[in-house]
Amino acid sequence: MSKSWLKTIVAAACLSVGGCADGAKIVQQHDAGGVVIYPFKEGQGPMLSSFRQEALDLMKEKCGGGSSYGIVREGEAKGRTRVVSPLDGAQELVEERRWGIQFECK
Repeated sequence: MSKSWLKTIVAAACLSVGGCADGAKIVQQHDAGGVVIYPFKEGQGPMLSSFRQEALDLMKEKCGGGSSYGIVREGEAKGRTRVVSPLDGAQELVEERRWGIQFECK
């Protein structure tokens, strides 16, 4: 199998599972909490995103493994735009939306 064909298959697989978006990650942290962000799809919304549970787990882990955290505020965070090349070779801009949660450990 040629490398270009393999790249095409990988790109198609990424697009079919949500664009190879990064999962949840802590973008700011301090001793008593931080901010975690995660991607979400337009039609699904941030509360039903498969990455929300991952974000909640990161907050638990940061706060000592238990559910000892409180959400200070949450809302849409700055997203990103990236270029993807579907199977037909044309490039397309995809805007990824992100949700942010500011939390404090209790």
